[in-house]
Amino acid sequence: MTGSSSKYALITGGSRGIGRGIALALAETGVKVAIHYFQNEAAANETLAEVRKSGSDGILVQADVLHPEQITAMFKKVRSEFGKLDIFISNARPEASEFFVGPMDITLKQWDAAVDSQAKAFLVATREALALMGAGGRVIAITYAQGSRTGGVQPWVAMGSAKAALESMVRYFAVTVARRGITVNAISPGWTEDSVLNSFPDAVQALIRNWHERGWTPMGRLGTPADIGNVTALLCSGKADWITGQVIYADGGASLMNPEVPPEIQIG
Repeated sequence: MTGSSSKYALITGGSRGIGRGIALALAETGVKVAIHYFQNEAAANETLAEVRKSGSDGILVQADVLHPEQITAMFKKVRSEFGKLDIFISNARPEASEFFVGPMDITLKQWDAAVDSQAKAFLVATREALALMGAGGRVIAITYAQGSRTGGVQPWVAMGSAKAALESMVRYFAVTVARRGITVNAISPGWTEDSVLNSFPDAVQALIRNWHERGWTPMGRLGTPADIGNVTALLCSGKADWITGQVIYADGGASLMNPEVPPEIQIG
């Protein structure tokens, strides 16, 4: 599949939701995509079919990112099929049911599911990715920066801590590879349709949507996977060569709001 002018990307958790949005946005720019999945091969095939409809191409790769040896095997397949890598997107996470427990009750197994899928997986995968990259390479981690800095959503304790570590590693890797012309950044989506939100009970989803439509997101809606895909494509373009080590908020302005003041007062 390798062509001298082609660009190649690997997206972990690329079969659904935000990962699918990123895969499709990159495919529209001609990037060939390795779509990673853990268990849902049918969803991965659907994404690959959409990638091909856009005129690009790709492959499927399967791995459980909680296990470093499976990450290594995944990259071996990418090397065999692509020969190189231009873009690595770290997006995979366990289902919320595996880690969504408060600090007094969370088990070490649940803690490890969050931390190993983020900080450890990013360490292992980014080193593998960098071995395949040249100048102009892009590494992007999907985070949730608000959850890394707050403590109100108690069952997010493990993932919030894991994402904080992930964002720290983005900065360290950015410095490590800056002289190679490779950038490393994170994107922090706000609440996004077709994402972790949809794993919550219907009543919780309705509360969150209503809150944001009332003004907590100044743009008056939740994000979509396509929104995050477009931001990713922007950071992967040559126009973003001078941006590295940053957490880019892609949340319609939600992170600009003051949590102690009702949104109706803030935006009139």
